[in-house]
Amino acid sequence: MQTGLHPFQAMVHKELSDHIRSLRTNILLLLLALTCLGSIYAVINGLREAASADETYKQYLFLKMFTATDGTVPAFITFVGFLGPILGLGLGFDAVQSERNRGTLSRTLAQPVPRDYVLNAKFSAALLVIGVLFLAMGLLVMAIGIIVTGIVPTPEEFIRMILFLLVSVVYVAFWLNLAILFSVRLRSAATSALAGLAIWMFFIIFYPIIVNLLAGSMAAPDTYQYAQWTNSLTRISPNTLFEEATSTLLVPEIRTLSGFLTVEQAYGAIASPLPLTQSLLLVWPQLTALIAGTMIFFGLSYLAFMRQEIRSR
Repeated sequence: MQTGLHPFQAMVHKELSDHIRSLRTNILLLLLALTCLGSIYAVINGLREAASADETYKQYLFLKMFTATDGTVPAFITFVGFLGPILGLGLGFDAVQSERNRGTLSRTLAQPVPRDYVLNAKFSAALLVIGVLFLAMGLLVMAIGIIVTGIVPTPEEFIRMILFLLVSVVYVAFWLNLAILFSVRLRSAATSALAGLAIWMFFIIFYPIIVNLLAGSMAAPDTYQYAQWTNSLTRISPNTLFEEATSTLLVPEIRTLSGFLTVEQAYGAIASPLPLTQSLLLVWPQLTALIAGTMIFFGLSYLAFMRQEIRSR
């Protein structure tokens, strides 16, 4: 360990160095960065033309860079929701198994350091990599937008974009902790990776089908009860929670997440964008659920690792 550093800091530095030098991590980061920046490039010229033709379109123009699409490639927010879990799973699926297979885990725990430093350092280093990546991408998108459009984002737009990046980090951390949990509980790195990918594919492909079947068995389609059941069941999925939270932050025109408005709710409502405080109140349940899920998986992996027997090779 490096001299002059707290043991936990030294372990975090070591994990950061491993991530930076890892070809797998660099490929994942490059894939996410290129696809997201490609989506920005595809829509930024269209946004510039629309803003020059319609002055009202300039409102929340920077936010539209994250959500708009020209039809050829998905929007920035779609890429983050799709590739973010892969990044989290890729950074954590062999976090503990790699140390165990190399025989370095037992040697590390033989040092006078608490056992929980190992897991905490791995999570902190991976989370730091994710946070720096999303912050760099967000600032790069802002810089490109200012150069191309010549419009400076308002303080509210800047805060909404920062909140979007923070929610994205929490979303990826959810999958990172799930991967670390599999890495602690399973002996094979391949099995751990397949288990994480299986859960990701389940929520992406199969869970919406199951929700439609369950909601259809409880209520007739195109009814209020069917919409209620659909909304309640889909919010079990972390993908839905992320989409609702980020779309509300980046699209101030969204006034409800229920998919429908009653007559009492629609009566007297003003058709205007929501202020930032109201948007935060609207997505607070989604943010709380994502943070709670992240903490639950971290707690489970922490508990399993602390109780696990580590044998020297």
